[in-house]
Amino acid sequence: MTRSLAGLGAGARVLAFDVGGTDIKSALFDAEGVALGLRRTPTPVVEGDRTQVLLERLEVLAAELRAAYPDVIPEAVGLVVPGIVDADAGLAVFASNLGWRDAPLRDLAAERLGLPVAFDHDVRAASWAERQLGGARDYADSVVLVIGTGIAGAIFVGGVPHTAGGYAGEIGHSPIADAPECPCGARGCLEAVASAGAIARRYRDATGIEPDGAKDVIARAAAGDQVAAEIWNSALDALTLSLAQLAAVVAPQAVVIGGGLSRAGGALFDELRERLAARLSFQRVPVLVPAELSGNAGLLGAALRARELA
Repeated sequence: MTRSLAGLGAGARVLAFDVGGTDIKSALFDAEGVALGLRRTPTPVVEGDRTQVLLERLEVLAAELRAAYPDVIPEAVGLVVPGIVDADAGLAVFASNLGWRDAPLRDLAAERLGLPVAFDHDVRAASWAERQLGGARDYADSVVLVIGTGIAGAIFVGGVPHTAGGYAGEIGHSPIADAPECPCGARGCLEAVASAGAIARRYRDATGIEPDGAKDVIARAAAGDQVAAEIWNSALDALTLSLAQLAAVVAPQAVVIGGGLSRAGGALFDELRERLAARLSFQRVPVLVPAELSGNAGLLGAALRARELA
């Protein structure tokens, strides 16, 4: 399959891989920025550390792409993965669902694929694509917040990602209360209250009814369901508190919100704008804008990083 991903434009030919816990997105980008052979394949599953089986799968995917498009010779590889990632050191510091600790994935992948590898965190790479091509492109000081099953983010200061060895941007695990307990082991994390996954889970736990995701809970709240309204209101309050903390400490010009919850539209954005303006005093109120790139933002970010290296 050949697809053009909006806005990538001309540049070096690169391989790009966006590794997730369940699947890997892969493509070969040509000199015009067209994604060739774009597809999803399952992430290999083994007990413990998946480093070696992942490298083997990447080698196979790269060989298949090169064989399918022999005239498009890649100059570099972009590889993005979840977890705690120290991009500068090339280390996958930690990912519980992939079993690695301090795995030197960048160097191992470069050796296996025979090309220089640009290595980064998946959400940070997706946020870099938003910074270069999407909703954050006009804001040098910005935060990209992805609200889906969990909550992840990235911080840009002067147009440069603030990474802190891979530990910065964990906005979903910033504390906003003393409860509930988060799967990470801490208490009161934003993600445990306001992610799309948490909203649906909290409604199910309160009512015994399995909702069709967070969007169903929001619709029930709008229709007068008191339990749904309380859960949605508490999620909005938690998000407002987290955004207010970011405004006070980082002072972003904009917060770009993506992920499944961003599709709630005005029910999310209008409420957050109103609540945030009421919460802040002298601080700069950030513009709240929806993310513009699709679910392929991570792959685009991987390609952009690879082009910087080529």
